[in-house]
Amino acid sequence: MNSKQHWENIYQTKKPEEVSWTQPVPVTSLNFIRKLNLPKASRIIDIGGGDSKLVDHLFDEGNTDLTVLDISEHAIERAQARLGPRHDKVQWIVGDLTLVKLPSVYDLWHDRAAFHFLISPGDVELYVSLLRNSVVLGGHAIIATFSTAGPNKCSGLSITQYDEHTLATLLLPDFTLIESLTEDHVTPFGTKQNFLFCLFRKQR
Repeated sequence: MNSKQHWENIYQTKKPEEVSWTQPVPVTSLNFIRKLNLPKASRIIDIGGGDSKLVDHLFDEGNTDLTVLDISEHAIERAQARLGPRHDKVQWIVGDLTLVKLPSVYDLWHDRAAFHFLISPGDVELYVSLLRNSVVLGGHAIIATFSTAGPNKCSGLSITQYDEHTLATLLLPDFTLIESLTEDHVTPFGTKQNFLFCLFRKQR
């Protein structure tokens, strides 16, 4: 089973409360975004957004230019159904992070728990290249991965753990680290997963 088949199967067979990454309210991501005080027309892309509710909350806060990318068509269909008529106001992209060509550049790149699934150096390099070419100068990236105190697998797949130094070094010299934190995400099953959140600014 390849990566796309894996994720299509997950989103076809499991409800939101049956997967570990579900968040009723993505509090930490929203707090980082609010701190940036971006104009409401800023171009925001949620990488690996799936059926995350981040897009719902960004809509509620007045943001008007939103894009969601995910490898799973089923995940995006679930998000569209949940949003109802508002889904027409979002640009939806079904694509693999290592292969996709994005149609625009963005003021904010948000990725919670997609990047850490890339475990080969080649795929990591492709991601960093896409990030570098897809964020405007002075724009920002929020990347959240499992920390070095977090799990080493998710959804049956191996992941790469990061600390702030390792992640920041990967993005140099184009991005500079502004802020980072770790937090325990409590899954719907009551277990804890330690995440690292990093906020970067594109400086060149």
